[in-house]
Amino acid sequence: MLFLSRHKTQIPSPEESLPGRETPLPVPATHFVNGNPIKPPFPDGIQTIVLGLGCFWGAERKFWELEGVYTTAAGYAGGHTPNPTYEEVCSGRTGHTEAVLVAFDPEKVSLDDILKTFWEAHDPTQGMRQGHDVGTQYRSAIYFSGDGQRAVAEASLARYQEALKASGHGQISTEVAPAGEFFYAEDYHQQYLAKNPNGYCGLGGTGVSCPIGLGAQTS
Repeated sequence: MLFLSRHKTQIPSPEESLPGRETPLPVPATHFVNGNPIKPPFPDGIQTIVLGLGCFWGAERKFWELEGVYTTAAGYAGGHTPNPTYEEVCSGRTGHTEAVLVAFDPEKVSLDDILKTFWEAHDPTQGMRQGHDVGTQYRSAIYFSGDGQRAVAEASLARYQEALKASGHGQISTEVAPAGEFFYAEDYHQQYLAKNPNGYCGLGGTGVSCPIGLGAQTS
């Protein structure tokens, strides 16, 4: 196969991707930390956004710790293979990135606040990697729901790019796209660092503060 000669930092086409399966992977009904459901339907008023920022173990914890977040889940997004396994995603042959579904109450936490956490928790200039983790499954991504979220996401990217440039960093490579289907990762990945407090977390930000959210002043 042509794909076998390619590096894992290139997203495969639909034709090159693994076939996957029709049946979703089994996951727990409730969040290990807060007890809320991790699958819809969610209560009225709850909004969702899907974020990729490297290994989803550490990424998910960043968001369940935010006040106003109703629930989180680890999964796969932005690719071609339906209901992929972790091993398939790590092969680079599904097109997915490891991602976190964040369901939040906008009356308690703004999307700007969530995106501030997102930007500061990783280095969005690294392309198909985060630190020592290399591959398409570690790319930075924002998968939005609706034009309102898109506008907020694009504005936050522009603001953070200004801050990064002023600090000597490069161009943001984050993918910003409409949310497609979110495939839940296997049971053991859900809230992994709550179940395994000493588990691996490969996240590392740039150290540059994002000038949005959490009371940030705007001009």
